Amino acid sequence: MKNDSSFKPAVIYARVSSKKQVTEGSGLDSQNSRCRLYAQARGYDVVATFTDDMTGSKVRRPGMDAMLAYLKQNKAVPHVVLIDDISRLARGIDAHWKLRESIANAGGILESPSIQLADDSDSQLIENMLASTSQHFQQKNREQTISRMKHRLRNGYYVQSRPAAGYKYIKGNGKEIVRDEPIASIVQEALEGFNTGRFGSAGEVRQFLQDQPEFPKPKSGIVTHERTFVLLRNHTYAGMLDARNWNLGILKGNHEPLISYEAFLKNQDLLANKKRVSNRVNIGQDFILRGAVACGDCGNALTACWSKSKTGKKHPYYLCHKKGCVSHRKSIRRDKIEGEFADLLKSLQPTKQLFDIAGKMFKELWDYQGGANSKRIQRLKGQITKIDTDMSQLVDKLINTKNALIVQKIEEKINQMEQNKLAIMQKCENLAKPRRSFNEMFELALTFLSSPCNIWENGSFIDRRNLLKLAFSGRLDYTRENGFSNPKISLPFKALCTYLGTEKAMAHPARFELTTSAFGGQRSIQLSYGCLWNIIPMEAEPNRCIAP
Repeated sequence: MKNDSSFKPAVIYARVSSKKQVTEGSGLDSQNSRCRLYAQARGYDVVATFTDDMTGSKVRRPGMDAMLAYLKQNKAVPHVVLIDDISRLARGIDAHWKLRESIANAGGILESPSIQLADDSDSQLIENMLASTSQHFQQKNREQTISRMKHRLRNGYYVQSRPAAGYKYIKGNGKEIVRDEPIASIVQEALEGFNTGRFGSAGEVRQFLQDQPEFPKPKSGIVTHERTFVLLRNHTYAGMLDARNWNLGILKGNHEPLISYEAFLKNQDLLANKKRVSNRVNIGQDFILRGAVACGDCGNALTACWSKSKTGKKHPYYLCHKKGCVSHRKSIRRDKIEGEFADLLKSLQPTKQLFDIAGKMFKELWDYQGGANSKRIQRLKGQITKIDTDMSQLVDKLINTKNALIVQKIEEKINQMEQNKLAIMQKCENLAKPRRSFNEMFELALTFLSSPCNIWENGSFIDRRNLLKLAFSGRLDYTRENGFSNPKISLPFKALCTYLGTEKAMAHPARFELTTSAFGGQRSIQLSYGCLWNIIPMEAEPNRCIAP
């Protein structure tokens, strides 16, 4: 520090309200330039500059704290503190005078090219008026901003500064958010997987997101459990806007949803009631069947391990760890059990002829469902009307009651009804216009049904784990002596296997359900489908069901 008596050190403090103003504006530069011109005219030597990019209503700020610390370290030589305008110091009367006192206690002398600051009553009156005006401007600006944001929310527009992962802003009508690929598809797969049971827990969703290189991650590179829960609970992905903090409830958004609102509500139920299996963080690619196969003697899930022989070579085994079980710690070679599982999958492989028949049946059902959607829409609209009527009655009760507990219960009921109404409205929209054609919707499903063995042999680890969940409805029982027994095959494969002829039984043409007019009124709807008169030519299937 100079000891020259003519040396008058000064520091500059500049502030803008947000980081966006730092990158897109010139507020800090203009404040700095004006203060330097003022210092030059007064003969001050600017020795340091301190800046902040946050609201002026707060007293504690990084730049301000750094400046006060600098002033205290050099308190022996008083420094002039230059601010461009009184609003740059603070946006509130209390904050203004607290900072004025802190600067004075640190040895600083506050000056500004916009106003003369002094300790006399007239100067303090003007300073108070300017500080009060600055506070009013900040409050008014906040009110106007909130009002504009509420208006945008009511019109269905997203208002947060940063869109949820999977969306991005586009400039145009209302600055809408649209899908941001490939992140949107990754998030959609995670949400749908949790909804359908592909991912048995939020932990498995987190692991899926962690394994996707395109999914944005923090500097640590780890997708946290907290972020996974936030993603699963985000209304934005269901095409909604969560405006409860604005006392506007849940609103319908203009953006494209990644999942239906009905599926979103189901996910919330799964999270709240913990209706899911626990996450296994140790499922490794070395043992694909771990957790999917149970001991046939005790029913406990088989675990797996590597065993080292005397020669030092490692061997993979599955085994039961249940104490008291006759198979306790009796190992099963990995290649044996996984080889037998591959043979089990081959038994699920339908013939090409049967697969073609199933495809035609699915197509007929698709067309029939499309024709029935208009009636379903009318019924759903009737439910919406009833919900509106019930809500109006509840609002009347809410107005006339003074009991706080009853008021709370009525408000909870109204919120629940509003969510159900939104789900029904979205269902009506989806029924009115399918997003994809039959071929697009069923291509992957039919591919899976036609070649499970191919997926098992050539698919990725995730594809193979999904095959386990989709092909079987529960754990597979396995014993060392008999192998797999009584596998719980999922409905699609069970239906194909039954139709193929692996399960045969005599059935009366009626009594199970009412007969249909088809085939002369001699068969029920269920049995009529089995005849497939218009689908299978006689020469293609000689053993088909023949009407008497």
